[in-house]
Amino acid sequence: MNLKVILSAFVLILTLSLNVYSENTQDKSYSPYAGKTTYPQNVYWGDTHLHTGLSMDAGAFGARLGPEDAYRFASGGEVVSSASKMKVKLARPLDFLVVADHSDNMGFFPKLYSGDPDYLKDETGKIWYDKIQKGGKYGVEVALEVIDRFSKGTFPPALESRPGTKTYRDAWEQTVNAAEKYNKPGIFTAFIGYEWTSNTAGNNLHRVVIYKDNADKALQMEPYTTIRPEGSDDPKDLWKWMNTYETKTGGTLLAIAHNGNLSNGIMFPVVDSFTGKKIDKKYAETRARWEPLYEVTQIKGDGEAHPYLSPNDEFADYETWDAGNLNLSVPKSDDMLQYEYGRSGLKVGLMLEKTIGINPYKFGMIGSTDSHTGLSTTDEDNFFGKHSGVEPDPHRMDHIVAQFGDEIIVGWQQAASGHAAVWASDNSREALFEAMQRKETYATTGPRIPVRFFGGWDYTMEDIQNPNYVAVGYDKGVPMGGDLSKAPRGKAPTFMVHAAKDPMGANLDRVQIIKGWLDNKGNLQEKIYNLALSDNRKVGKDGKAPAVGNTVDVKTATYKNSIGDAELAAVWTDPDFNKAEKAFYYVRVLEIPTPRWTTYDAAFFGAKIPEGVPTSQQERAYTSPIWYTP
Repeated sequence: MNLKVILSAFVLILTLSLNVYSENTQDKSYSPYAGKTTYPQNVYWGDTHLHTGLSMDAGAFGARLGPEDAYRFASGGEVVSSASKMKVKLARPLDFLVVADHSDNMGFFPKLYSGDPDYLKDETGKIWYDKIQKGGKYGVEVALEVIDRFSKGTFPPALESRPGTKTYRDAWEQTVNAAEKYNKPGIFTAFIGYEWTSNTAGNNLHRVVIYKDNADKALQMEPYTTIRPEGSDDPKDLWKWMNTYETKTGGTLLAIAHNGNLSNGIMFPVVDSFTGKKIDKKYAETRARWEPLYEVTQIKGDGEAHPYLSPNDEFADYETWDAGNLNLSVPKSDDMLQYEYGRSGLKVGLMLEKTIGINPYKFGMIGSTDSHTGLSTTDEDNFFGKHSGVEPDPHRMDHIVAQFGDEIIVGWQQAASGHAAVWASDNSREALFEAMQRKETYATTGPRIPVRFFGGWDYTMEDIQNPNYVAVGYDKGVPMGGDLSKAPRGKAPTFMVHAAKDPMGANLDRVQIIKGWLDNKGNLQEKIYNLALSDNRKVGKDGKAPAVGNTVDVKTATYKNSIGDAELAAVWTDPDFNKAEKAFYYVRVLEIPTPRWTTYDAAFFGAKIPEGVPTSQQERAYTSPIWYTP
């Protein structure tokens, strides 16, 4: 056989082999990621609730920073604080921010502060102006009077800034234009937003309204207020306004309620406080449509749980504010509490779903600050207070934050909290907003703790040990904010959790799952399960775990990561599952003890910590739930 024949045969065989290989692999790529549905790979950190000097109370308290200052600071810039004139900067920039100034009387304070002649003609306006010029405690007095009179409906009509006026329009344009200026997709997201401040009789039903949209839509309608006749203090009317906005502009909105702990029992009601009628299907559908999230932790107290409602939860009494409503005009009673806190609100939602067919309180969780300084500061060693009257100084632990009659809230009671964490495909208004809508979010009290939480029916320990466990989580189940239904025969839900320490923070103590359910007798139940413990600790027969320890040195305001673990992970199957019972599950992650902001103050200023004030705390994260529906 000659060489030419041999070569021809070889070429023929090679060609046939390649054709066969091509036919066998034409639908299969070497790349393991090709053809796969993408999932959110990054968690973005932000604050959806920050006030500036444009808010009527913040300005009176002494805030002189405006929306542009707030966005510049949050995105990593250095600014000078309003009262103490200190330079301030974040250790790490935020990824997103919502400047949410009060829609009621927006623009009022800058006009008063400038000495507008029309305002000074009013007797109250002149008194307020004179006090504000003095500053300090006199400005705080004005702020508290503004809040109190607004709560009671006695705010001077001559000083009101209403939608449709030039003062109001200018303030709204300033807000929107600041967000447009600082919004840089892929780098920093500046959302347009405002706070609708329903405060009837001092009972807090506040909502932050967030726009997915840009200025072209947001400027077509001015914000909704609570001042009648243009506005209303009833949330149902806010939802109507939101619907009108979307219909008119083609835009998209959502609302986030906060501080149920100051609502005196009407944040998660079974009876509508405005009509006296039981919550019905229409209310439930509408609230669930517009309010996918709840702000569960912030400066005015942590709202995850209350020790009265959860006596078996050793971590429930955390930064608790439960004296009364917002202006402390009505003291708190125990019967109000179940309609005020996040965990109990989720449980009430299960009960209402059983009776009316829709769960109005099927919300995800976020945290934010509600700071009235223009400064979003949650780090304990960089905390600039609720308002500019309690910026860092040697005596602020004893300063009066709020006083109504004989009732007083003092400085040390403020919580340096919290952050909103959002799992999204990229850092943009569209991606972050859509993640909020699907509730793929969680709250922290300040630390940037990465947490993943998945629910399904078939997770195994091998899954969590997979380097690409996140892809497995999405492939085999749903992430936080998702739903499970109709349990397969003989199966209980399994959950996969992974948490890691804040790269600039403390080690982790434990990971827990909190389950709430409606049992077959119609009773609401809850139980806490310790899934993963640091330092090789074991859960006792009573379900409790030994304390992790405490390395905090109060004198120097320091701690050591010599206890706890840098990451914790678990796969857990519900041992008490009943496929006929509605339930929800969410994760709580706790850090080891670290110094509280009051301890940092004491070390920095050489100040004395008041008796009874905690010197350390265990900061934490709360994920959005995963619900099970039979």
